Amino acid sequence: MGATAIALAASVAIQNAVVVWAGAPDYGDPIKEVLAFHAEHRVAVAIAVGLEALNLPLLLGFLTGLHGLVERRGRAGADWSRLAVAAGATLSAVFALYAVLWNGVVLSAGELAEPSPEFELAWQLHAAAFALALPALGTTFIGAALAAHASRLTPPWQRLLAVAGGGLLLAAGAANLAIADGSGLLFVGMPGYAAWLVWLLATGVRLVRARTADRPDDASTSDEEG
Repeated sequence: MGATAIALAASVAIQNAVVVWAGAPDYGDPIKEVLAFHAEHRVAVAIAVGLEALNLPLLLGFLTGLHGLVERRGRAGADWSRLAVAAGATLSAVFALYAVLWNGVVLSAGELAEPSPEFELAWQLHAAAFALALPALGTTFIGAALAAHASRLTPPWQRLLAVAGGGLLLAAGAANLAIADGSGLLFVGMPGYAAWLVWLLATGVRLVRARTADRPDDASTSDEEG
């Protein structure tokens, strides 16, 4: 489960690095710039969307693994872990819609000399899907962090990080209509998005270390029984 968390954090970080490196437009940029970018950077979008297909099973695998671990450790935080699984399933569905709409944007960009109303609508729907994903991510983040903390899997600072970061994601998601119209309120949630990656990486490393530390004891016990 720790390795899954690290892989998810790495995949999302790479995905965002590709988008930033390519110079992707903001949702508030002129629609002509949006069209020009997608006409010229089809490969970058293909990589980002392809990584989304990897992120979804990694996310669901991590959350279900966390729920199972919480159940085995005495069920402390089980309600929070169930909330995280439900929110994570919703997040996966919204991100799938986000990726599909992005495919539609980049495919239509190759056939247009000037932005059409349909192209602009697809871009706005893509923005709206990302905005709606923010509260789902915030709920997933808070639920997973509180479940892990209740089961003594993570230190207190990670719980505080999740509450603060998840709260920013929830606040930004409440402005999803404005974000779809190009509002800069999207950036309210970006520190929370970064906090999610930090939490995933820290949790993954902690779980991997705990697993590694347990192995010598397991091996010694096996030798004694033999």
